[in-house]
Amino acid sequence: MPETTSNVTTPPSAAKKIKLVLSDLHLGKGRQLENGSLNSLEEFYYAEKLVEFIQYYSTGGYRDYDVEIIINGDFLNFISVDYKGHFLTVVTESIALEMLKSVIKGHSQVFKAMGEFLSQPNRKITYVIGNHDQGMMFQACRDYLDQVVGHPLQYKNIIYYFDGVHIEHGHMHEAANRMDPKKFFLKQGLPEPILNLPFGSHFFVELVLKVKERYPHVDKVRPFGQMLKWSLFNETSLTLRAFIELFKYVYRILFATDVRFRWSFKNLIKIFFESAIFPDLSTAAKRILSDPRVHTVIFGHTHVYEYRQWANQKEYFNTGTWTELTSLDVVSLGKITKLTYVLLDYGDQDARPRGRLKEWKGFHRIEEDVAVA
Repeated sequence: MPETTSNVTTPPSAAKKIKLVLSDLHLGKGRQLENGSLNSLEEFYYAEKLVEFIQYYSTGGYRDYDVEIIINGDFLNFISVDYKGHFLTVVTESIALEMLKSVIKGHSQVFKAMGEFLSQPNRKITYVIGNHDQGMMFQACRDYLDQVVGHPLQYKNIIYYFDGVHIEHGHMHEAANRMDPKKFFLKQGLPEPILNLPFGSHFFVELVLKVKERYPHVDKVRPFGQMLKWSLFNETSLTLRAFIELFKYVYRILFATDVRFRWSFKNLIKIFFESAIFPDLSTAAKRILSDPRVHTVIFGHTHVYEYRQWANQKEYFNTGTWTELTSLDVVSLGKITKLTYVLLDYGDQDARPRGRLKEWKGFHRIEEDVAVA
């Protein structure tokens, strides 16, 4: 028989696909201010390692991969960034834009790396909004960030869902930092819209920042109860003054007529009992995983990396933080820094992406600056 040839061509195999989820980097105005002094409110000291992270997953063995970076909230630390020397809870679009510009100026190498990443084929960055970067709700901020990076990012206000994976920052499951999903902005009776900040943001700006001026790491210590005991014995006068300011603050907001303060005594009690410095979101994750369509939940927000698995391969990840924590627990006494993230890998045979909690070590270097606040 004569040899026959087929006109059917084999389609090229699809590119291997991974997604990288990280959160709570808290980029501020940079470690050094324009006047040359150190910025005690800066919490992100790992710009070089983040640039390496972005480059690593877009070159070498990953050059031909389909790669998506998912920033799961609190990437930018708006509530620790001043506007013309003032820390504000009245944040308009123009104010938020100026805050964003100051952060980009302080960490220009990070945004340059994001642009280089997106300039390659099969690259994507998705930005899920958290409670510290609520300013990214404004369209002007999104447009400006896209302009700086040189390519559009995908923005999600609360939840990013795909292929059975549920990703959100996690603040919506905590009373103090929960935003109103039906009212991201306050408009009534105002000359222009302002952010509808949750109680936690007001509390941080108007009370915690005053303490951080003297003790920059006060909100980075755990367990909180241990820190409170230590403070009462070692910084008694400061701790008592802080409690007095707290009572005065609660009294003020209970009787305020300002539209921004809309919390009743009942709401405040609920916030007090539900809230924690390092809340546990595993119960919320398990509730979401009861949906048969969801097999993986990824949160941030708590600053504590975590992995849990329940029946039927239902998995919960928390990506932790890229900022420093100080532990007063005897088991882990001292400063803790782990640059943790979740890698979602789409295997060749498995349609379901498989998650792994990982720690970025960075490239080897002989020396590097010590982070001093």
